[in-house]
Order: sequence, then C-alpha cells, then structure tokens
Amino acid sequence: MSYVTVKKLRFPVIVEVDEDGYYVVSCPLFKGCHTYGRTIEEAIGNIKEVIEMCLEEEGLDESLKFVGYREVEIEYAKTTADKSERAT
Repeated sequence: MSYVTVKKLRFPVIVEVDEDGYYVVSCPLFKGCHTYGRTIEEAIGNIKEVIEMCLEEEGLDESLKFVGYREVEIEYAKTTADKSERAT
C-alpha cells in the first residue's frame, strides 16, 4: 500500500498592474512563472495553477527561500529634443 503526503506550501508572488489595467502576477522562485487576470482574484487563481505546473515540471527545491521584498532608488533622466529641433 502506498501513501501520499500532502502539505500546504506558501509561495511569494509579485502583483503589478499593466498599462491596460490587467493584474500581472509572478512567482520569483520559478523561472517563467508569470500570468495575468482582469481582476486580482482571477490573477491569483491563475498563478496558483502556474505554480502547480512549475512544481510538476521542476519539483520543489527546498533550498530556495524567499528572503524579502525591497525597493531600490535610482535616478532616471530622459532627454527629449527641443520642439525646434524636432521640426527640422
């Protein structure tokens, strides 16, 4: 007789909104683990399915641990041409 062990796992996800208003969700523990949805609920449901697919394909690497989320600050300057230069 064989037994199946089931355990609940938690995975970090990053949620963003794109220019069209869709929610884009990624799991940083798996390469290419991204999806989207029209609502945040749909996007979260979709990422759960994608994570399950990643687990089936890659397995669970328990050495990977999500450390945290940080924001970094950079200076960004965009140069645009003068209106007089664009007319030429």
